[in-house]
Amino acid sequence: MKANINIENLKCGGCAATIKKGLLEIEGVEGVSVDVAKSLVTLELSKNNIEAVKSKLSKLGYPEVGDKNTVVHKAKSFVSCAVGRLDS
Repeated sequence: MKANINIENLKCGGCAATIKKGLLEIEGVEGVSVDVAKSLVTLELSKNNIEAVKSKLSKLGYPEVGDKNTVVHKAKSFVSCAVGRLDS
């Protein structure tokens, strides 16, 4: 099953790398692609665990568009971005 999620705070390839790594750790997530220009995460799921995915995105600092985007989310996304740049 495919799912698309528009997210906040996505800035660069470093962010995308962190998102991919984090989401692929979730059971049932078979594939992840991130479109930085559109702030869009596209998922290939083997089971319906979209809420776990959204929760993980929020914890990484990339909440779904329409959810709360607090200063804490923005700070976490900044750190996730930097880590993603180091890992990629």
